[in-house]
Amino acid sequence: MPKAVPPDLDDESGRGRSLARCYPRGLRIDPHVHEWAQVLYAVTGVMWVEVGREALIVPPQRAVWLPPGTEHSIYMMSEVEMRNLYLRGQDVQHLSKQGDVFEINGLLRELITTIAEHESERDDEYLNAAYHLAALELTHAPRYSLRIPLPDKSDRRLEVLCRAVISNPSVDISFEHHAASVGASVRTLARLFTRELGLGFAEWRRQVQLAIALSKLAEGQTVSSVARSLGYLPSSFSDMFRRELGTAPSEFRPDETLAAPEDLTITPTDR
Repeated sequence: MPKAVPPDLDDESGRGRSLARCYPRGLRIDPHVHEWAQVLYAVTGVMWVEVGREALIVPPQRAVWLPPGTEHSIYMMSEVEMRNLYLRGQDVQHLSKQGDVFEINGLLRELITTIAEHESERDDEYLNAAYHLAALELTHAPRYSLRIPLPDKSDRRLEVLCRAVISNPSVDISFEHHAASVGASVRTLARLFTRELGLGFAEWRRQVQLAIALSKLAEGQTVSSVARSLGYLPSSFSDMFRRELGTAPSEFRPDETLAAPEDLTITPTDR
């Protein structure tokens, strides 16, 4: 049973709550739920957020909308400066009832960061207005499609193959090689991909590649090195990236390279 949320959210007074925290690369937050809705946003870094049978890839230009009661887990693909808003269910009934990723415009970014970083300095009237405006902005924020369908546990072969690709998504490793490694035919696995994930292997792996690329770019790696680590020539990689995400990969690189601490795991008892 997933654990539920920070105890401070039990207080129903006020329009919302916020959180500002830094997490190291490799840290995992186990599956959990919140009774309040959540806007999960990182001003720097990339998050891998699993919601149901989907992984949502969240670079700094995007944020995750999680309705009340949505089970989710988080993996920090790079060092992450997180800024979250928690909104009462009664104040967000006009928003989607499903988890989603949306684009962050200038106003929404300033609202989230100002609330999360300076909440203790603002009076209730200001905060109520800021939370209300943030909820209105969410209504109009464009949705973002980069997400990875995940297999259930009904076929161990598909699950093992998918996790192997996530660990090493290079195009240098063929579908035939992956199929042989899990003891299944290419035809069988192709059928499983289509039936269980709704995508062919190549398209699904491309989504994983984009996720890994975003995390590497956010850490400051060059476009060329990221491309080659995934088995692409730099020009081919840039073309694929632009086609899928509508922008150049260089747009996702920070000014300074982020540190990469050792892998950590935590339980969701204090977020």
